[in-house]
Amino acid sequence: MLEAAVRGLRRGVVGVVRRYHRLEVIVDEPLPDQPALLVANHGFGGIVDLNVFAIYGALDEAGVDRPVTPLVHRLAWLTGVGPIVEAAGGRPASRESALTAFAEGNHVLVLPGGDLDAGKSWSKRNYIVFGGRRGFAKLAMEAGVPIVPVVTAGAGESLLVLSDGQSLAKTFRADRFLRTKALPVSVSVPWGLNVGVVGILPYLPLPTKLVTRILPAMWPAQGASAAEYADAVQHRMQQALTGMTKNRKLLRG
Repeated sequence: MLEAAVRGLRRGVVGVVRRYHRLEVIVDEPLPDQPALLVANHGFGGIVDLNVFAIYGALDEAGVDRPVTPLVHRLAWLTGVGPIVEAAGGRPASRESALTAFAEGNHVLVLPGGDLDAGKSWSKRNYIVFGGRRGFAKLAMEAGVPIVPVVTAGAGESLLVLSDGQSLAKTFRADRFLRTKALPVSVSVPWGLNVGVVGILPYLPLPTKLVTRILPAMWPAQGASAAEYADAVQHRMQQALTGMTKNRKLLRG
């Protein structure tokens, strides 16, 4: 019952993203005919993350029929929405969750920047912020699967994030109690000025145009370390995002 409701909700939200945010999808190359690790950048949000729904829309448009297992920050379970995440096919972000999904023949979706990428400030909205997190590359190498970078532009314009609030997170020890290193200071509708809470509560996003691009699959260069592979993926994603936003007009795309 819950799974059917969540599937319906997902279709509805993806439909809103297509219309309200005028989602444009660019597919450089079809996904490989094997399980792959989809590595994406965050937009803004916790429950409301425009990039996640844009990715679903892009995968639908690209005709991807292999199941996709998103790995989700444990904050979802701490805030009580874990059962909804699970009903949508998501699992807690861990090596074990990913390897199990690959063994089942699924693609796995990760957003390595997590809270840092999701809560980045307005001035950094067109940057890929992974904060030195490179475990995704090690995971792909261990599982023997390619990495498919997925880049979305525009979500950072859905509200005004004044600061990522990393210093606040340290002060209030949010990294320990909420497992988050960011407590963004933002201005949104209907909450006005908020600290951190908009990352959990839904907000009314501004009608920014979203563009999602599925890049060609990547394999590590011969002899490359996991760190070098991760940096190469992030560099490729940043190149794509920079090109996608070079002549971008605010909200209009």
